[in-house]
Amino acid sequence: MFFMAKLHQPPVQELYAMILSHVQERISLSPDEQQFFCSLLKARQLLPRQYLVQEGEICRFESYVCRGLLRSFYLDREGNDHTLHFAMEDWWISDSASFIRQLPASRHVVALEPSIVLQLDKPSLELLYKEVPAFERFWRILHENATIAQDQRILNSITMTGAERYAEFLQKYPGIAARMPQKYIASYLGISSVFLSRIRGGVRKK
Repeated sequence: MFFMAKLHQPPVQELYAMILSHVQERISLSPDEQQFFCSLLKARQLLPRQYLVQEGEICRFESYVCRGLLRSFYLDREGNDHTLHFAMEDWWISDSASFIRQLPASRHVVALEPSIVLQLDKPSLELLYKEVPAFERFWRILHENATIAQDQRILNSITMTGAERYAEFLQKYPGIAARMPQKYIASYLGISSVFLSRIRGGVRKK
């Protein structure tokens, strides 16, 4: 009851409509294919600070974010927290290597806000590939886009200053700065929280 007080889950058909809109921006599905896809999905609600995946366990699902904000991060041997990715509404998140290979996860995935995700497990995904081959193209498109984004992020870390990376972050993800704690943004950008505070102070003065 506590969770429901924090986040009201809309009717499942509304959640299905969201993910179908997302999918059909990339591939075309017949009504029967849409129904089959939705039959494989499982809805899950998460409280803030609740884990979707924890390091060392096997990531069982690909998760589509209907509502909320999640973050994946890695803890090094010194206990330092490194933000790897984040996912808001209409994004997917998982530990892809763990999910694909069914090996222990190398990262944590945690909710920053009350969140609702639709999840697809690996056996269901394999069945989906078999019954609706168009989904192989859908996931190829997602993975290609993720690879391009990751390559650009690496290049930015080499060629841009911290201030330039922060400016691009704000332009690319408007509104996220108000939803995600500053320390996680700094970690994602590869700079210290103190340095990010200085950058933000300079932006406000301008």
